[in-house]
Amino acid sequence: MSNESTRLQLSGGQKRRAARERLYRWILFLSAALSVVITVSIVAALAVDAVAFFRMVEPVAFFTGTEWITSREQFGVLPLVTGTLLVTIVAGLVAIPVGVGAAVYLSEYATPRAKSVLKPGLEILAGIPTVVYGYLALIYLTPFLRTFGLDLGTFNVLSAAIMVGVMIIPMVSSLSEDAMSAVPDSLRQAGYALGATKYEVSTGVVIPAAVSGIFASFILALSRAIGETMIVVMAMGLRPRLFDLTSPLESLSESGQTMTSAMVQAVTSDVGAASPTYKSMFALGLTLFAITFLMNFLSNVVARHYREEYQ
Repeated sequence: MSNESTRLQLSGGQKRRAARERLYRWILFLSAALSVVITVSIVAALAVDAVAFFRMVEPVAFFTGTEWITSREQFGVLPLVTGTLLVTIVAGLVAIPVGVGAAVYLSEYATPRAKSVLKPGLEILAGIPTVVYGYLALIYLTPFLRTFGLDLGTFNVLSAAIMVGVMIIPMVSSLSEDAMSAVPDSLRQAGYALGATKYEVSTGVVIPAAVSGIFASFILALSRAIGETMIVVMAMGLRPRLFDLTSPLESLSESGQTMTSAMVQAVTSDVGAASPTYKSMFALGLTLFAITFLMNFLSNVVARHYREEYQ
């Protein structure tokens, strides 16, 4: 084969390779851009109908009102916001310590064989339908809590919040365990060389080194708890109340309503598509989106601030 034909083959091969690389680049770019386009489309769709709602209801009355009674066209969102926050706070109190504890065990204590069994078993919780969690909270958890002397109604915040916390445990544990596993072993060995125990290395070296990833898992899990619907519909009830967050124990024993369950009630009620009750679903959705967006933005800021980069 002549040198000229060899050069032509190499040149043609490089051109085809460059063309394939450009094609792959555009495919991957479109894949990344698709998520942005979908998010913007959802926000735009919510905003159009939310604007129509705010033409019927004053925004000040919506964001500062303390009564959510759709039959009287009273659309004060504060009872729904306090109910959502109460469920999220209690769910976080359940999921965060249990999830971090499970992550520490899987990352630092479990043998490879135990980890191969326990981690998939723990993540199965994430695949259980939320309607099953709601059923368990209503039928089993509430009667069980009553055995401890708690005066709980059939529908109550406590059972719903605990079950939401159980639901988000896999998210906390899995993401936290991934962050801890990314910590270099050299840091662990340095702690052991100084005479630290495994517990001291886990709590004093590994967790601080992985704090950005752990905190990000908290925010993502709480964002998931804020958006939960079926558990709170089945176990918490559909009675909007302005909860007194300064006396949570009294509030936890009663029924309530979150923003997501109010959206479900709005879309399933027998009202026209042009009515303020139906349009309120979009205003609630936009408000919920803003809250979760703020939480995710906060998560990214904290993660960037505390991120550790290892060579």
